[in-house]
Amino acid sequence: MNDVSPVVQRFIANISESQQLWGLQDPTNEEWLVCDSGEYEDADVMPLWSETALAQTHCTEDWSGFVPVAISVDDFLEFWVEDLNQDDVLVGIDWRSDDDCEEIEAFDLGQLLADVEADED
Repeated sequence: MNDVSPVVQRFIANISESQQLWGLQDPTNEEWLVCDSGEYEDADVMPLWSETALAQTHCTEDWSGFVPVAISVDDFLEFWVEDLNQDDVLVGIDWRSDDDCEEIEAFDLGQLLADVEADED
């Protein structure tokens, strides 16, 4: 993980312990939160967090109808990475705000998570 930012390294370290990452989901229609990218014009991003408490702090204002929902690392690797890449949706790492968040390709996050899993085997 030499070329990986400290934010992403911390995110991966937290997830490697819990084997879960957190997104926000609308419980009424089970839609996941995707919003406009703060880094790239005409791009969408799915904010993800390494801890439920971090995700919960964002369930306010426009996102007050959402709740944190866990996604297992296995499910993320098996189902999410391909779907997010096909839809050209980036991942917001431990999202803080639109203009203060690291956004990466889902494939890149998947590769980092797969590398961590391989190291644990």
